[in-house]
Amino acid sequence: MSHVGTAEAPQGRGVASVADPDAAIEAVDLVKKFGTSLALAGVSFSVPRGSVFGVIGPNGAGKTTTMRALLDIIRVTSGRATVLGTDSRNAGPELRRRIGYLPGELILEGRTSGRRLLKHYVDISGPVPRGKIDELAERFGLDLDRPVRKLSKGNKQKLGIVQAFMHQPELLVLDEPTSGLDPLMQQEFLGLVSEAREAGQTVFLSSHVISEIQQAADVVAILRGGKIVTIASVEELRQSAIRHLRMMVTGVSPAELRALLAPLDGVGNLECTRNSAGTTEATATLGGEIRPFIQAISTLALTDLVLEEPDLEESVLRLYTVPNAAGPNGDVS
Repeated sequence: MSHVGTAEAPQGRGVASVADPDAAIEAVDLVKKFGTSLALAGVSFSVPRGSVFGVIGPNGAGKTTTMRALLDIIRVTSGRATVLGTDSRNAGPELRRRIGYLPGELILEGRTSGRRLLKHYVDISGPVPRGKIDELAERFGLDLDRPVRKLSKGNKQKLGIVQAFMHQPELLVLDEPTSGLDPLMQQEFLGLVSEAREAGQTVFLSSHVISEIQQAADVVAILRGGKIVTIASVEELRQSAIRHLRMMVTGVSPAELRALLAPLDGVGNLECTRNSAGTTEATATLGGEIRPFIQAISTLALTDLVLEEPDLEESVLRLYTVPNAAGPNGDVS
């Protein structure tokens, strides 16, 4: 929640560096070990103020550990994190009031109502504009007068979203924020994130839902096994994504069409066959720049060409699973 606890004294060494005044978050070589398990293996990134930064990865990738380290809920083994210009290890009440936090494991119980619980968090997070809580609750269809313990998982998640956004913090740190929400409420949440960006707030959110990150984020970091595979804009990921194509051509044999297409960069899974009508049909995947492909087929007698929109999800999943897969900026895990 918005009240971020303080951890024990640091056990690891610090990393001396000058903070970037234009960055809401700076993480430098974050390493976190739990016993013999390495949860973070040198994670570094910077989040510009007023942007939406998405972190995506499979379960166990290190998303939640990264967020908890940024908020000083846990202490890293080594490395440094700066949040809103302050070393995260020096986080006090003043800094915490500038942050809205929604944990991934949201536990809300008790006989108190949602309204009374939010009043408690107002006392912690600082002033909330008059009517803001009711406005947010109405947007999400949330009954604030019901006892918290009787709320469904989705309604508890809505309550968590309201408490994170209600005091209009400079920085929002949101771990799997749409967990338990139906598609309509997911879209309402994405609208809230867009409004926060427009208001100059910074949003740092994690998700395993690729389409959600695609809609919300300016920049995406892909985590796998405690390491960053790549950091790229959504547009850069889209340009590197995989397209599926199907084409039908007259006047060339399958072997001739294969000889033309196979050498092109980005063409994969190429299959060329002759159908019953005597037309050569080709299916393939296409990654990277599309211009060389268009130039190569410009002289062919096409009877049909289907080139699907880039499949961002397929591209990201490939980065999850392929060892040493390079991202759009050439980074590798």
